[in-house]
Amino acid sequence: MLNRIFQYWVYATLPAALLLIGLYPFIGAGIALPVYLALPIYMAHQFEEHDADRFAAFLNELLTPRRRGLTAADIWVVNVVFVWFALLAVFYLTRLDPAWGVLAGYLVAVNALLHVVWAVRLRRYNPGLWSAAVLFLPLATWIFAATPAPILIHLVAMLVVIVLHAAIAYRASQPA
Repeated sequence: MLNRIFQYWVYATLPAALLLIGLYPFIGAGIALPVYLALPIYMAHQFEEHDADRFAAFLNELLTPRRRGLTAADIWVVNVVFVWFALLAVFYLTRLDPAWGVLAGYLVAVNALLHVVWAVRLRRYNPGLWSAAVLFLPLATWIFAATPAPILIHLVAMLVVIVLHAAIAYRASQPA
């Protein structure tokens, strides 16, 4: 059963994203709109990135056969646990201090920048590039403009997101 969840989770993203957008008036009070939209917009990005297992195929093609790459379970953990639940944690944190909304901004901005850097460096499309460039970059700008935060929160948020991405890269690059 878990294998099916790991393989097909991405097909829940678009309906769940629409549901979340529709629920904002009821559950989003106290969370800045652009911060709240980070989750459903991220879900739309995940669909572009992971439909038909495109991202795993792309990444595993880039890595030599001697590298581990990412399994379907790894991708599920990254996207459900470290994106969906991380953004849920951001929602809770913003109830304590709205400044923590910048964490959502860094999550989408770093992801978008990585997609753009890969596209330039490899001179080709990578799964998730279009939604990262068209949705994430403007959303990150909106979040940063709408969410004043002290420099310490910016630094902590940026560090958390960079460590998360570094951990993913480390896991994928381990010997097979």
